[in-house]
Amino acid sequence: MDVLVNPTESSLLRFTTAGSVDDGKSTLIGRLLYDSKSIFEDQLLAVEESSKRRGDAHVNLALLTDGLRAEREQGITIDVAYRYFATPRRKFIIADTPGHIQYTRNMVTGASTADLAIILVDARLGVIEQTMRHTYLASLLRISQIVLAVNKMDLVDFDEDTYHKIVADYMKFANGLDYTPNIRPIPISALNGDNVVEKSENTEWYDGPSLLQHLETVQVHAETAADKARFPVQWVIRPISDADDAKLGNLHDYRGFAGRMASGTFHVGDEVSVLPSGMKTRITGIHTFAGEQKTAIPQLSYSITVADEIDTSRGGMIVKAAEPVHTEHEFDAMICWFADKKTLKPRGRFHLRHTTNEVRAVVTDVLYKVNISTLEKSQESQEFSLNDIGCIRLRTSSPIFFDAYAENRTTGSFILVDEQTNNTVAAGMILKPVADGFDESSEISI
Repeated sequence: MDVLVNPTESSLLRFTTAGSVDDGKSTLIGRLLYDSKSIFEDQLLAVEESSKRRGDAHVNLALLTDGLRAEREQGITIDVAYRYFATPRRKFIIADTPGHIQYTRNMVTGASTADLAIILVDARLGVIEQTMRHTYLASLLRISQIVLAVNKMDLVDFDEDTYHKIVADYMKFANGLDYTPNIRPIPISALNGDNVVEKSENTEWYDGPSLLQHLETVQVHAETAADKARFPVQWVIRPISDADDAKLGNLHDYRGFAGRMASGTFHVGDEVSVLPSGMKTRITGIHTFAGEQKTAIPQLSYSITVADEIDTSRGGMIVKAAEPVHTEHEFDAMICWFADKKTLKPRGRFHLRHTTNEVRAVVTDVLYKVNISTLEKSQESQEFSLNDIGCIRLRTSSPIFFDAYAENRTTGSFILVDEQTNNTVAAGMILKPVADGFDESSEISI
């Protein structure tokens, strides 16, 4: 199969950290930044001063990511902290997410765009409830790569049997998920730097890569020629002045559909369907600021022209004629509820934002909720409160153009917005249209 790797994304890795309280997530990121020489001298001096004020016996690298005063005072992570660093081989965007149960929504937010998740486990405690919860969330979000970082190996004298038992327990749980990511176990000590950037002499029995070596080489963002082409329309470009007309090559009748290529590829000459009308035409031009292109690839923005005058605007979508997209009013979706002062109930009404589209939506049914402590499904409660996760049925005021989240993370995701406050109250992942009938085998099993 031909593989088309996006040149702007192949060198970028987005990853998130997850784990229980005090498993060492922030310390691990701080160690990565410090050992890879990705922090400025003034940042290190500030952390050293903060460590002294706190009475720490050593430089507390966790303070590099715990930016809120409440986080530093309590020694915990509350908010999602984003950090950026680079090595000669790759650029990285890190989302340091909280481990507390009450901050599940923060973990979902930080992991929603991640290509890889680092699940930390305390070597003294092994696989615990939070480990399974965060692995389930990573599976729910279709994160394709997981690093099982068995941390604090120094506190168990780098015992090989302890490490292998934790890995075996974790794999037993992970293999029971419907969607099992690629899993790379690594024994580490974030505090001392063992197997974080460089291989450690304390784990001679471990023959795998260090964490950074794995992050630099793991395969992400590979697009194949078989991916379905999806181009949500963001704006319609027309010349409104002589200056604009000159920029467009003096094409008085220029009419381009601007947006970001969500997935797949377009080529000049491709036969496409333009939604919502569904009328078929062909692509006559693919334009960028740098000039005309022959191909549109994922995650880059373009203005696309077509052969016929077809009406569409923001919220519409251009797809290949041979690769239809779901166009439905009603569908089932998994959601994570974000709001702390509002609950979701059947007949609840919201604004639904999906790609570039926004429609009104009503909850027609609550199908079940997931107990993220036991990972069991329940139909007893019809109400969602803060951090609840479950499956609901939604009906929209006009059809939206989507794929199942399992097939396309961009066109399969949405958010719900409160009509009165305009606050985002939930993030959702579409399972399937109701037209096909609800089938539990199609959902993301746990």
